[in-house]
Amino acid sequence: MQLEEPLGDNQPVGTGIGDPTVAPTLTDSDLVRACRDGDERAWALLVQRFSRYVYAIASQAYRLSAHDAEDVFQEVFTRTFEHLDRLQSDAAIRPWIGQLTRRLAIDRLRLARRESLGDEFFEHVEGDAARQLEQIELALGVRAAMQTLPEHCREILDRFFARGQSYQQIADDLGLAMGTIASRISRCLAKLRVQLGDGP
Repeated sequence: MQLEEPLGDNQPVGTGIGDPTVAPTLTDSDLVRACRDGDERAWALLVQRFSRYVYAIASQAYRLSAHDAEDVFQEVFTRTFEHLDRLQSDAAIRPWIGQLTRRLAIDRLRLARRESLGDEFFEHVEGDAARQLEQIELALGVRAAMQTLPEHCREILDRFFARGQSYQQIADDLGLAMGTIASRISRCLAKLRVQLGDGP
């Protein structure tokens, strides 16, 4: 499979974890199939789509230093490139990359501590990482659900929750009344809950 979506200087590079805004018309399976076929653009998109996800696991869940997180990042995508043929389902690329990142992060922690820390230390690390990973997966799900909303909903929720803008600031920027902003946020949140499976 060769990618038909044109890439260029204006190709969006996402800012979210496992960002669905990176080539949004292409599913994970599409990207994996294109990678298997040797499409270099697909490899670039795969790295763009999952780079924040890998960094979040390494730096937030396992609290690696920036240097160690970068090493894990490089190793994850090197191994992904080398061993993609081992992936049994193209659609399972995200959990596969996630598991690979977790294993390499633990290896990096062990390497950084030459003395034996014992199983209890790593059980604590894994427990803490599991809680962080839940938050990362939740953020990933919310980000994907956001992409299904109308543009005006995406903008207003991003301004309010991601950028931390006040009702007044949003109203001023968009030229709308504060009451309108409040009602739009409420309606858009209801739509988001439906997409997340929490709504009626």
